[in-house]
Amino acid sequence: MLLARLTIALVLLASALSCGSHQSRDETPKIPEYGARIINRFPHDRAAFTQGLEIVDGQLYEGTGHEGTSWLRRVELETGNVLQQYDLADSLFGEGITILGDRIYQLTWLHGICFVFDRETFDSLGFFRYNTQGWGLTHDDSLLIMSDGSSTVYFRDPQTFQIRRRITAHDHIGQVAQLNELEYIDGEIWANVYTWNFIARISPTDGQILGWIRLADLAAAQDSVPAEGVLNGIAYDHDQGRLFVTGKYWPSLYEIELVPVER
Repeated sequence: MLLARLTIALVLLASALSCGSHQSRDETPKIPEYGARIINRFPHDRAAFTQGLEIVDGQLYEGTGHEGTSWLRRVELETGNVLQQYDLADSLFGEGITILGDRIYQLTWLHGICFVFDRETFDSLGFFRYNTQGWGLTHDDSLLIMSDGSSTVYFRDPQTFQIRRRITAHDHIGQVAQLNELEYIDGEIWANVYTWNFIARISPTDGQILGWIRLADLAAAQDSVPAEGVLNGIAYDHDQGRLFVTGKYWPSLYEIELVPVER
């Protein structure tokens, strides 16, 4: 009987320790968290299934998805008017974009093709093939940085698209998957996490999560957005230090300022 009681006690103790050691990402005190203050709001095309967003020299570029509505666009920030557009083939599902030098790179979801366009004319300059899914794309002025919906981030040569290295996004809980649209900001990779209403700030060195930006209130404020209309789209104006976010089918694009969250 004594042995049985000791066994039960040990099991209960182990269970208590296990429960006590578990932390959700909401509970961790180790990683900084931020909210957002809206600085400006601009019109955004409700038909745009936003996959990639970028600002270069004050000009806004957007890549969209879904078969038949996959475009590459140059958009007037203040009005949302489309100034230039390239339509991908109806069979293709467009994904993330980035601009490096005079080239625009645009991924596709399942076709394993990265298209390359002339930045000024949108003329096709060719394409690369890859053997993962294509989700988000950015660069660090040297290498292209790509996500594929997993926790892996790939660093690729812009001339050959060959993988030079990779990292795994993670925090104290474990790997952070579903990395989507990307932006490289002040030495960090910022990533939308698909279906989550926040952005991960990721170390490009080792994949450690450096911070969380929570945008649930912004997502909840969207009017008449379908279920697919999740937060997706990060653009940073490096010249002016301005940060912009939007989502799939959102009616607005927001310029925001980060606000530390006290916990």
